[in-house]
Amino acid sequence: MNRTALATRVMTELDHVRIDRLLARALRASDDTLHALLDDADVVPPRQVPADVVTMYTQLAVEDPDDGTRRKLAVCYPEDADPAAGFVSVLSPVGTALLGRRRGDLVEWTTPSGAIHRLRIVELLFQPEASGDFTL
Repeated sequence: MNRTALATRVMTELDHVRIDRLLARALRASDDTLHALLDDADVVPPRQVPADVVTMYTQLAVEDPDDGTRRKLAVCYPEDADPAAGFVSVLSPVGTALLGRRRGDLVEWTTPSGAIHRLRIVELLFQPEASGDFTL
């Protein structure tokens, strides 16, 4: 699979509602990309989200397409973020870039300093919904 991340992203109804509430409280201008994701996402019931889609608390293996370096990440809410341990906030550029993407997608984001980064989603190691947890 060699897709770029241009297709419509998929979000669960629960993730959509929770992130919308989070953004209402955060009121940060830097969340424009996340607002756009909420507006454009294909929102589905948690039981209907495909198993290859990155949802909140999905653990995934990603690869740097330039040097082949792999690492494990999980998209989480800000209070659970621990970048050194691989837990990236959905409010961060990388967290927003990964949410709703699929295994095989190449995602790209720009850091606050203006640097452009890319990662390929290699594997979903754990997706809450695929494991029967529809409320995480």
